[in-house]
Amino acid sequence: MHLSGDEVIIWQQGFVKLNETILTTWAIMLVLVTGSALVSRKLSTDIHRSRWQNFLEIIVTMASRQIEDVGLKHSMRYLPYLGTLFIFIAFSNLCTIIPGYEPPTGSLSTTAALAFSVFIAVPLFGIAESGLGGYLQTYVKPTFIMLPFNIISELSRTLALAVRLFGNIMSGSMILAILLTVTPFVFPVAMSVLGLLTGMVQAYIFSILATVYISAATRAREE
Repeated sequence: MHLSGDEVIIWQQGFVKLNETILTTWAIMLVLVTGSALVSRKLSTDIHRSRWQNFLEIIVTMASRQIEDVGLKHSMRYLPYLGTLFIFIAFSNLCTIIPGYEPPTGSLSTTAALAFSVFIAVPLFGIAESGLGGYLQTYVKPTFIMLPFNIISELSRTLALAVRLFGNIMSGSMILAILLTVTPFVFPVAMSVLGLLTGMVQAYIFSILATVYISAATRAREE
């Protein structure tokens, strides 16, 4: 049993490797992009709209309100990025019902990349909202002594994001694999359902934490 798809090398040329994690990630992105294009191709601004469009608008509205509840007033400005994070992680975890599938979120390389994207997005949104000077001032509040601690906090929370998601998904996959060996007909079904629920919760936690970090970075103007 291997811990993640990183250990399954599909193609290699010198130091360039194509492993199962990369292949699965690109396959998921292709499915999501294609699905997004299909579900949004007949959207209308008229009064008479399809039930499908009404359902999509309900989901977008709920997500927008959730972002506003965290502290971001202009939620639609951040919804594309935060919504993409949630959908990618959630879909990756939900696909565990497919036999032989290993979620890319069970690989530290994928979770580290997602956490790094948050690490880059936070200052970008902060600078866009408050300007470069206003954002940099958040590192020296309430006093200049807090500068090194704030920098360490930025790095540590990025590491925590990556390790938390990786640990939860990988541990769930390992427990399911062990139970399949010990009791192949009893516990695996219940654990699969629990794993799907856990995957959705982890997607929600990751996106909410990203929202909290962005909210903290864009709060300089209000203060």
